[in-house]
Amino acid sequence: MRIQKLTKDTKKNLLEDLLKRSPNSYGQYEASVQEILNAVKEKKDAALFDYTKKFDHAEIDSENILVTKEEIEEAYTLVDASLVAVIRKALHNIEDYHKKQMQYSWFDSKPDGTILGQKVTPLQRVGVYVPGGKAVYPSSVLMNIMPAKVAGVDEIIMTTPPDKNGKVSPNTLVAANEAGATAIYKVGGAQAIAALAYGTESIPKVDKIVGPGNIYVALAKKAVYGHVSIDSIAGPSEILVVADDTANPRYVAADLLSQAEHDELASAILVTTSQELAEKVSVEVDKFTAQLSRKAIIEKSLENYGYILIADTLEDVIDVANEIASEHLEIMTANPFDVMTKIRNAGAIFIGEYSSEPLGDYFAGPNHILPTNGTAKFFSPLSVDDFIKKSSIISYSRNALEAVHEDIESFATSEQLTAHANSIKVRFDNE
Repeated sequence: MRIQKLTKDTKKNLLEDLLKRSPNSYGQYEASVQEILNAVKEKKDAALFDYTKKFDHAEIDSENILVTKEEIEEAYTLVDASLVAVIRKALHNIEDYHKKQMQYSWFDSKPDGTILGQKVTPLQRVGVYVPGGKAVYPSSVLMNIMPAKVAGVDEIIMTTPPDKNGKVSPNTLVAANEAGATAIYKVGGAQAIAALAYGTESIPKVDKIVGPGNIYVALAKKAVYGHVSIDSIAGPSEILVVADDTANPRYVAADLLSQAEHDELASAILVTTSQELAEKVSVEVDKFTAQLSRKAIIEKSLENYGYILIADTLEDVIDVANEIASEHLEIMTANPFDVMTKIRNAGAIFIGEYSSEPLGDYFAGPNHILPTNGTAKFFSPLSVDDFIKKSSIISYSRNALEAVHEDIESFATSEQLTAHANSIKVRFDNE
């Protein structure tokens, strides 16, 4: 991996480099995505079936687009029982963690007859997109569906592309069934996002779409925002390791590669105060890469977006970590919890040398659908909050309104909104 001294210039170049990975930088695909969205909006199922044949080479129609109970039962016979057991253990952890995020309605009443409050309501119907191209991610199925289930969403509609035989990965089907998907449809890409956003004869319109996907899926979600809500526009995966001279170079190298193997646009960065650690990690990265199955992808990822930065002080390390606002942030220092308190921007923070990033991907419980491309400065991980909405509650008695009606009328009149003022005034005209 390239080793650089952390300076104002190297930091600026790094941040500019990382931004190139954003879905917002791929405007050349927007016209193609919009064409697909318009076709599905207009032609509905007919367009879905045509695009599925074109892109996935599968013959899908109204008779087989919905995954059947029999197909789910068949999936269980094709998935190793030990994997099913692990999925159930992971689900337990994910459910337990997300239950702690639950919010509840509240009401505050006063002696004068004023009642204020907040009503928390689950979304009625949500769409979950699950990729099915180069790799299959049953872990993402769990992470998308479980918080919706915990929130109390009535209908969880999942879409995922089929293979050329019109089948969905058994691992995906088992994970979806275990997590509690209401229905699973065999459609992927921008056309699936269009179906969820607008509705077709087969697929109902949803209130919100969540889940990661390729650039076409990301741009489609961006385009339909407003017709429906979305979780975020996900970019390529990324990891940032913050370390000092106490860190184990083998652990650091292994963790950097755990994200570099995702795809050629993935980012893996180490920021450290130790020149010796930097050099040892670079050596270990080369050793591991030579024996890993996704060697070609890793090499391309590290060539494009792999960095080892050497800083003068731990304060400089923390500063650049907050600037990068990484999706995954690992802290391997002498006092990791102290460093954690100074981190403002990160999707998920892994503390200590035995808290490797894949622990969060699969098993610990916190959601692995995380903000990318610096959006951790203002976005949070997917959570129960994404599947609820809040309504304000206002109730005043006559006595409570009478005490303040002149103030409200005065405020409305100052804004020249006399109908506003009048709607309060009429209630006290006889006095």
